[in-house]
Amino acid sequence: MKKILYTVVSLVLLVFLLFFPRESLASAQEGMQLWLNILLPTLLPFMILTGVLIRTDMIGQRLTPMESIWQKIFGVSPAGAYAVLFGLLCGYPMGAKLTSDLYASRKISRREAQYLLTFTNHASPMFISSYLIHTCMNGQVSALEVFSLLLGSAFLTMLCMRLWFFRTGSRYTAGFSPIYTSKKETSSDSSPGAILDASIMNGFETITKLGGYILMFSILTACVRHFWKSQSILSYVLFCLLEMTTGLHSLALSGLKPEIKYLCALVTVVLGGACITAQTRSLVTEELSLLPYLASKLVNALIVILLFLFFAKII
Repeated sequence: MKKILYTVVSLVLLVFLLFFPRESLASAQEGMQLWLNILLPTLLPFMILTGVLIRTDMIGQRLTPMESIWQKIFGVSPAGAYAVLFGLLCGYPMGAKLTSDLYASRKISRREAQYLLTFTNHASPMFISSYLIHTCMNGQVSALEVFSLLLGSAFLTMLCMRLWFFRTGSRYTAGFSPIYTSKKETSSDSSPGAILDASIMNGFETITKLGGYILMFSILTACVRHFWKSQSILSYVLFCLLEMTTGLHSLALSGLKPEIKYLCALVTVVLGGACITAQTRSLVTEELSLLPYLASKLVNALIVILLFLFFAKII
C-alpha cells in the first residue's frame, strides 16, 4: 500500500513539474531558502555539538545530580532529560533525533525512548516567538498566552503519555532492547578528532535529509494549491497539515476570523504537519514505533483546543 501511494504521489509531482515549471520552481526555491537561510545555520551547529556530547558520554554525568527532579517531573533518566531539554529549545525534529541517538548509543531503554518521542518533538521557542506570533499573527496575540497554551498542553500530554506507558511495569530503567549500530559510528577510535568528524558527518547527513523533505513537501503543497482553489477553512487546514511553515503563511494571509486563525495556528504548531512527521520518521530508528508519537500529537492537539476554548470563554 505504501509503495502504491509513493508511486502515485511521485507520478503526480512529476507531471506537475513538467506542465507547471514556473510554479514548481518558485515553490522549490521557497523551500530551499527556508532550509538554507534558517534550518542550516540554526540546526546544524546543534546537531554537531549534541553529537559530540553524546559520543563523549558526558550527558549523564552532568544531569545525574538532578536525577530525582527528572524522574518526579518527567519520569525520565538523566540521559532522557537531555532529549527533553534540547527538544524543547531546538525545536522540530531535534527532540526525536536526540531520542533516537540516545537509544542507539544505549543511554536509554526502548521503553523510555518510545515515551520520550511522545513529548520531546515540538516547535522551538524562537520559531513560535518570531514566526508564529510576530510574522503570522502580526503581534496581535500575547506571547505569554501563546507559550502558556502550548507548554501547558504539552505538559498535560506528557502526563497522559506517562500514565499510558507506566501504568504497568517499572520506571525508565527497564532493560535494554537490541540496539542497531550506525555505520558512521562504528569506529573504535574515540579520539577528539574522530568524535568531531563523526558528529559533523552525521549532522550534515541529517540536515541534508531534512532539506530533501522540505523540497518535496514544498512542491507537493504548490501542487495542491494549484488544483485546489477553494478559500474555505478546510483548504487552509489542509495546507497546514501538509507543511507547517507555508501553511501558517497561507493562514496569515487568509480572510478568516482572527480567533479562528489563532486556534488553527496553535493546532498547526502542535501537530507539525506531514512534512515534520516524515522528517521525524526518517531520523528515528526503525526499531522505535511512530504510533505513540502520532497518538500523542492528536492528544496534544485536542488538549490545546480545549484549553483555548476554556480560556477564550473565561477570559
